[in-house]
Amino acid sequence: MPDATYVRDAFARIADRYVLTNHVLSLGTDIWWRRVVTSRIKKWKPAALLDVASGTGDLALEIQDECPNCEVIASDFCAEMLAHAAERGIEKTVVADALNLPFSDGKFDVVTVAFGLRNMADYPAALREMHRVLKPGGHLLILDFSLPQNLLRGPYRFYLHRILPHLAGWLTGEKDAYEYLGGSIEQFPAGEKMNALLESVGFSETIDTPLTFGVVSIYQGTKAVS
Repeated sequence: MPDATYVRDAFARIADRYVLTNHVLSLGTDIWWRRVVTSRIKKWKPAALLDVASGTGDLALEIQDECPNCEVIASDFCAEMLAHAAERGIEKTVVADALNLPFSDGKFDVVTVAFGLRNMADYPAALREMHRVLKPGGHLLILDFSLPQNLLRGPYRFYLHRILPHLAGWLTGEKDAYEYLGGSIEQFPAGEKMNALLESVGFSETIDTPLTFGVVSIYQGTKAVS
């Protein structure tokens, strides 16, 4: 699992160009991925939602716009990233470590984390914290990279390891901040492995949904009512 200090420092260095870089590297499909997540959330009509590892607030902004009756809080352990989120219009931001969230038990109807769990130092500990702050019956949604299980797997891995770091380095001036990305995706639990991890920390009704031929996946879990 990634080193927390390295990850925080890396994101602090690329914060100014993070949004643009994401759009370029994904050819704009990251916008659609977040809309798919938000469409699920709208159906639940949450009153309170926490976006963990919110970064510059892309997902939190989408949810805030589409769910105007929901209190959206964006948290991240990188203050530089959250500063951009606030400038972009996120109304409530909290600098916090996902492994020690400063919120009471059962506070939120929904917890989301987009492209952030993979960067955390302890996946189970982070998921237990997200489970703790969810209300009984509340939902967790994870959006993160995965490896395609089809003919796209080979070309995608070539892009991930050989092209993406150079392109991201050119866009941000911080190539090393992206060099670990491919390895982190290779090691990140996906599909049934992620479902099993979610169930091991108390989530039920787990679902995994691949998007864009499996380049990313949405994982969903529910906190039991009793």
